[in-house]
Parts: sequence; C-alpha cells; structure tokens
Amino acid sequence: MSDRDWTLRVTPTEAGVRLELDLADLDGAPVTAAIALDRAEARHFARAMLAAAGDAAERTFPHPPTGRED
Repeated sequence: MSDRDWTLRVTPTEAGVRLELDLADLDGAPVTAAIALDRAEARHFARAMLAAAGDAAERTFPHPPTGRED
C-alpha cells in the first residue's frame, strides 16, 4: 500500500487488461476488487473515467462570473 488509502494496479493480459483496486480500509478491513477487461471494454472504461474526472473537476472549481444570466 502507498500513503494513500487506495492503490490501482493495471496488468496487461493476452485479451486486454486486469485492473486491481486495493482499498486500505473498507469497514475496517482491506479489500481488493479485480476486474478483467478486453481491449474494447478497457477503452470504454478509460473514457468513462476521464469523463467522470472532468465532471468532478468542473464541479470542484468555481467558474468565473460571465456577466450574463443563463
């Protein structure tokens, strides 16, 4: 584990990738979630994660006033 409370590992496989998400403390115990994705699923997952990160960033940082009401 790192100094974060989670770690993400990605390992290439013959068909695509294997993702492993380690959580240091989930209800008092460490947990690892593993998912195997083929190449198309991995691309879709990556796009969804990027979209979620962009949405979270927009919600986190305030927008400057534009001087107009929408």
